[in-house]
Amino acid sequence: MSEQVWCLSFRQPYAGLVLDGVKTVESRWRPLLAPLENKTLAVHIAWRDWEGDEWQAVLSGPLGMNQAQIQELLESGERFGRGVVAGLVDVGRTWLCPASMQQEELQQLERSAILNGLQEKHLTYLSNPRWLKEPLSAQGGRDLWTVEIPAELLP
Repeated sequence: MSEQVWCLSFRQPYAGLVLDGVKTVESRWRPLLAPLENKTLAVHIAWRDWEGDEWQAVLSGPLGMNQAQIQELLESGERFGRGVVAGLVDVGRTWLCPASMQQEELQQLERSAILNGLQEKHLTYLSNPRWLKEPLSAQGGRDLWTVEIPAELLP
């Protein structure tokens, strides 16, 4: 038995931040995840790192984490290595972040996305993150693709 689910590749540290429940809003330039509302998404960990370190500024600034806490979070996110399907997350509503949003509301979203500059991006709520029992080696893809997850790996 296995379960077929949609899969999306995330660069580190975002893959780990999603699966550890720190990142609860995903941002994309187009509404990629909108068709998956109320469905489960598999999280693939890309080989490459996210370019830029704004995530670090959000973790240490608004989220108030110290260097040791950030390091612990990064290590947790690397527990399965790279080039693997590492976990599952439930997909919520997708909406377009308006260019003119109240600063307070925007900052809250940026804390949830662990990213600054969300205006005019499509944002999607992510919830109920869970790591697989073991990583599933898989070739990454562009955009969404489907992956077969053996039942014994499901959390």
